[in-house]
Amino acid sequence: MIGVLGSAFCTAVLASCSIDHTPAGAPPEPTTTAKIEVRDLGPTGGQAVTAHPEHEDPRWRFFTADKARHTSPWFAGRHRVMIGYGCTVAPYYTHDDRCPDRQGFHHGIDIAMPCGTRLVSDVTGRVVDPRSSGAPGPAYGPDAFRIRSHGLDFLIGHVRRVYVRPGEAVRRGQLVARANDQGAPDGCHLHFEVRRAGGGLTETIDPARYLRLSG
Repeated sequence: MIGVLGSAFCTAVLASCSIDHTPAGAPPEPTTTAKIEVRDLGPTGGQAVTAHPEHEDPRWRFFTADKARHTSPWFAGRHRVMIGYGCTVAPYYTHDDRCPDRQGFHHGIDIAMPCGTRLVSDVTGRVVDPRSSGAPGPAYGPDAFRIRSHGLDFLIGHVRRVYVRPGEAVRRGQLVARANDQGAPDGCHLHFEVRRAGGGLTETIDPARYLRLSG
């Protein structure tokens, strides 16, 4: 979730935000009240982290009719969509002229998931140096980053433990970060956004085809 409340929240916690380059084999460290199940996927598969529905984070709010729990190459487990791309009734955004009834515009897709959920790149690319394209902004959390691939930037927001550095090459299937609630007032989740390479908010595109949700 990216919006005005997210910016204020991150400002409050900024003093404790940091990038953790713990080795990729480190276990998840959930920090929400959500009860989780960790399943070992074998020597090459790592671990899957799944929230039990009856123990969801009480801060999560769902502004979509989609109640399915989805899988994606970008994250472990099965999770629900909180906010889709485009016009939304979610209260975190200022009105956008493209939207009716004072609705705001959400520039990515938010997926609710426990803190510590593994986030994995589904593209081959390189981590963008924020000095060249600009940092995403505090509402995305202080550790948000972009992976540039074939003319597009894949922006990953609300993370805390990041395993890749600016300029580093990233391969498909590589663990890149873990989900968190940095910059988000509504619980741990993944904000997944796609922009034209080097572009700002005016150059976002619907990320659904790249997120590849199934479920």
